[in-house]
Amino acid sequence: TFQALRIAVNGELDQLGALLDQAPAVLTDTGVLAIISFHSLEDRMVKRAFQNRAVWAPMTKKPLQASEGEESANPRARSAKLRAAQRVAAPEDGT
Repeated sequence: TFQALRIAVNGELDQLGALLDQAPAVLTDTGVLAIISFHSLEDRMVKRAFQNRAVWAPMTKKPLQASEGEESANPRARSAKLRAAQRVAAPEDGT
């Protein structure tokens, strides 16, 4: 599909992986990271990163998705998933 080709050509999964790796270092303690994904590969990466309980506390059990009304008004919202997690406070020794 066009979306898969675009993801590969632009290196979007690599960029998302880099963001997920670097986010804990740039967020303050208890800072929130929210990511909207439109593709299952992106969503899986975000889901797995947020499962690291030493770094993240997910804010919802499941991703937030558009309601039927929103999908009717905006069909492109159909595949969007919002996941948010709060950064767990770093240990006192700075690691």
